[in-house]
Amino acid sequence: MAPMEAKMITLTIDGKKLSVPEGTTVMEAAQTMGIHIPRLCHHPDLSLAGSCRVCIVDVKDMGIYMTACSQKVWEGMDVQTSSPAIRQARRDIVELLLDNHPMDCQTCERDGNCELQNLAYTLGVRERLFKGERKRFPREDSSDSVVRDAEKCILCGRCVRVCAEIQGVHNLGRHGRGFASQVAPAHCSTMKDSVCIQCGQCINVCPTAAFLEKRAAEEVFAAIADPKLHVVVQVAPSIRAAAGEGFGFEPGTPCTGKLVTALRRLGFDRVFDTDLAADLTIVEEANEFLRRLKAGGPLPLLTSCSPGWISFLEKFYPELIPNASSCKSPMGMMSTLVKTYYAEKAGIDPKKVYVVAVMPCVAKKYESRRPEHYTPWGAPYTDAVLTTRELIWMIKCYGIDFPHLDDGRFDEPLGIATGAGDIFGCTGGVMEATLRTASELVTGRPARRLDYDEVRAVEGLREESIAIGETILHVGVSNGITRAKIILDKVVRKEKAFDFIEIMACPGGCIGGGGQPYPPRGVKALDPDLLAARARALYTIDGAKKLRKSHENPAVKALYKEFLGEPGGAKAHELLHTHYSAKLPRGIR
Repeated sequence: MAPMEAKMITLTIDGKKLSVPEGTTVMEAAQTMGIHIPRLCHHPDLSLAGSCRVCIVDVKDMGIYMTACSQKVWEGMDVQTSSPAIRQARRDIVELLLDNHPMDCQTCERDGNCELQNLAYTLGVRERLFKGERKRFPREDSSDSVVRDAEKCILCGRCVRVCAEIQGVHNLGRHGRGFASQVAPAHCSTMKDSVCIQCGQCINVCPTAAFLEKRAAEEVFAAIADPKLHVVVQVAPSIRAAAGEGFGFEPGTPCTGKLVTALRRLGFDRVFDTDLAADLTIVEEANEFLRRLKAGGPLPLLTSCSPGWISFLEKFYPELIPNASSCKSPMGMMSTLVKTYYAEKAGIDPKKVYVVAVMPCVAKKYESRRPEHYTPWGAPYTDAVLTTRELIWMIKCYGIDFPHLDDGRFDEPLGIATGAGDIFGCTGGVMEATLRTASELVTGRPARRLDYDEVRAVEGLREESIAIGETILHVGVSNGITRAKIILDKVVRKEKAFDFIEIMACPGGCIGGGGQPYPPRGVKALDPDLLAARARALYTIDGAKKLRKSHENPAVKALYKEFLGEPGGAKAHELLHTHYSAKLPRGIR
């Protein structure tokens, strides 16, 4: 049966008639005419709130201004989107927001990339007219990853909605009234003592600087300047698909070579590729998967590369912890190898090796401080984690002309990677990379296919049956945590049998991580086109490589031959695997 066509509504906007489908909002209708109505609380991927009131419009005969983001059109509606009176009302609203806001724009970390600042400029706000009492809150930085600054919060509610609707965590809510109003975890507890999974999506959607990552740039600068330290940096797959955005490149432009050169200009002693560790993860995980298949479980095997997802698992689905792969994340594996294999090979005291990881993921900061990821001498294997945003700032801070850099190459012995390592940055990438290797381990023959399109570009939830030789694997791929709950509940209730499930905490995978660049003006974080462009970059890199299967990586082969022994063997398990445990916040258990 053909779907019914939507009823068309005819209305007038700024004196011009148009027809739009029933259910369209005034803001959406105006957008079709090239009219941009200012907004703050609105986000295309979140529910409608209508809380900031910046998008007010004048609807004939209504007698009050209405919010364009939440008001749906009706037949014969006559809307005025701009006039001296409307402009003044919007200015008044923004002025009131600013007068309840800290006066530190020039030193704020969002200076130049703040939606409130941009809106104030656009509306012509040039002075603060209202003086008197304003809200005062201490900066809350208990978390290893996310800093909350309630003084800079404009109560738009985006963070509350992304945490509930996209991530399914429901950690944030509005508390108090008047000047005491703030967004915080339950009972205004700290982020550390809450159910926060430290994914950083609240940072991505915040229009101001009410949420930020805990910065590590200054301590990395200090480490680079310390002659006693040998400072090594590793770069995650999705960084090369997003870093260029900070320097004017179109989203989805691969910048691997320029990134390597920029890191050397910053003063790092060695620049290694986390993609190699992604290949290593696949070899270990594929062998782990096959052992579980032969032993009858525990299945499904759940991927464990995303620290935000692992935090969610430990807090909300502890009964499934035995199903999680024991493999460390690629970051964890690489840092461990740098302070063991590389230090030994280079003849450097591992206690003098300082490892920096450039990651798209705010939760990686939390992962680096988990006690499971500390050396026998009490130091973290990963000394500092920089987000993509932090690295972009550091490059600019040093006056490095990124667009005109020559293309460099990663250092050996930990700088060679296959295409399978590159696609780790996309939802479905871990699944596809694992299938490329597992298919050869199962059949004992060269893989008949390398591209598994059925697990790519996952917009929601995928459940697939994939033939590997004579074996049929039942797999699932989840884009984001909210959708993951659907498939995890099926596992818990034993409604459906799965063999392997990939879950990434952030929309689109690492390409949509909480530490990725703020999008250009006019583009919202989590924009599907932006994420798709970054994903295309990684698949382009993968497709252009001669080696596209992790187990064919010569550097990985050398690692096992020279240092680790057999995949899944005693030494590999000691260094490359970890464990997880139930973690309920204080007062929740």
